Amino acid sequence: MLKDQIIQYIRTNQKADGIILFGEELEYLENHQLAADVQVVEGDASTRFTDAYIERCDKETENMIRNESSAFLSEPLAYLKKHKNEFLYLESKWFDLVNVDAISLEADDVFGTYDVMLGLKVQKKFEKVLKEQLDSSLHGGEAKFDLIFSHEDGLWNLNFALNYVEGFHEEMTIGQAIQLIYRFLFKLVEVVEGNKN
Repeated sequence: MLKDQIIQYIRTNQKADGIILFGEELEYLENHQLAADVQVVEGDASTRFTDAYIERCDKETENMIRNESSAFLSEPLAYLKKHKNEFLYLESKWFDLVNVDAISLEADDVFGTYDVMLGLKVQKKFEKVLKEQLDSSLHGGEAKFDLIFSHEDGLWNLNFALNYVEGFHEEMTIGQAIQLIYRFLFKLVEVVEGNKN
């Protein structure tokens, strides 16, 4: 799963002067003794999603309002509360590593939380470990997450409130929020991989 994705990413993107990886991948390589023959350059986390595909969309119609450049990532996360009729849709090669095609992010009209929605490509048999990990890693009172397996798509529809992820703060930028979401998903998939037996 995660191991195979990271190894494949390195094989595909390795250049003569090394490969740029970020904190999560570097830590993973070290923890699993996979970094021996890989020349790695540590990337600045704030640049991870500079090549992401970003859309601002209308919640009601799901139509795209505008395609945004990476400059939009420096907008405050509170942008979504000021524009409650919008949600963000993001695709990135980095999401492939954690078995996610794309994420959506919006401000919840009722609870005022920042909700993350995605499809997680993890087998149904991992339901127990997924729920346990989500329960222990999301800190909050109300319903912290929704997790439903789609037999049609063969993936988990996962929704969770970013507000309950450790490291969240209201003053963060959209880019920092996306980094936090990625880190959260990376750890989630890593725990699932560790429980595959």
